[in-house]
Amino acid sequence: MKRIVIVSVGGTIDMKTDETGVKPTDRHTAEQLQYRLSEFAHIELQPIFNLPSPHLTFDHLEKLRDLILDIRNRPDVDGVVVTHGTDTLEETAYFLDIQLPPGIPVVLTGAMRSSDEIAADGPANLLQAVCTAACGESANKGVLVAWNGEIHSAHDVVKTHTSRLDAFQSPQTGPLGSVDSRSVTFYHIPAKHEYFPSAPLTQSVGLVKMAIGMDSGILHYLINKGSNGLVIEALGQGNVPPAAVPGIQAAIAKGIPVVIVSRCLRGKPKDVYGYEGGGKHLREMGVIFSNGINGPKARLKLMVLLGCQFPLDAIRAAFEQ
Repeated sequence: MKRIVIVSVGGTIDMKTDETGVKPTDRHTAEQLQYRLSEFAHIELQPIFNLPSPHLTFDHLEKLRDLILDIRNRPDVDGVVVTHGTDTLEETAYFLDIQLPPGIPVVLTGAMRSSDEIAADGPANLLQAVCTAACGESANKGVLVAWNGEIHSAHDVVKTHTSRLDAFQSPQTGPLGSVDSRSVTFYHIPAKHEYFPSAPLTQSVGLVKMAIGMDSGILHYLINKGSNGLVIEALGQGNVPPAAVPGIQAAIAKGIPVVIVSRCLRGKPKDVYGYEGGGKHLREMGVIFSNGINGPKARLKLMVLLGCQFPLDAIRAAFEQ
């Protein structure tokens, strides 16, 4: 039987509801289900935090990464499951995806309903994550997310609904596979897995979402505040209002990398439109186009690359390859 280490970070899966709302408890769902989970794998529990995911900081992400690296170095461990709050799960999953080398499976999961709600989804998601982590086919596929019977790549998965049980989807690619308590099935494999050396998340990167009528005010503010990089969620295929162009020009003039992603759920930016603020115009100015990831993930990737002290050309290659 495989040995799976469950690392508890916190989130709704470990919360209960009282008269003041949904709050963390002092007991983890994995601990309460350990006996049942032991029917499927040898279970080892390693709680690290007990935090709502909006409370997580970059320091927490680094500690989680380092703990998983240590666990994966143990010859007796076959897989790792991380239970996590849903609000920032996709960011943590992607951060781990680009910071962990290929190896035994790492699978994230959580819950949309607290542990004491009727039809709580946490136990089923946790069981499916354990089964996914115990499956040999899950190895060397990057970090995975097991959710509501589906398996997703950390590169593609996003939270698409505030409250539904099927909140996590991969709009670009669809799920990698499916899972239940008896079987794991993969439909396809991730196109690629990027890995960068462990880096401190100390570089400041601003994230700005474009909308109609926006100007350069917030961009100039971030530049003057000392941002080391900027990620812009642009319109459509990578376009911004003309009034936002001076802010982008100012950042590029200072040697600050500016990464363009699309605010659309599907597709990626392209240098199509040559009008002022269009993607082609921005490309000629020197912006970097992302390869399809969303804004929060691009922000983390840029922070990692800056932390690794990648030069601008290497950062461009890492995003545009």
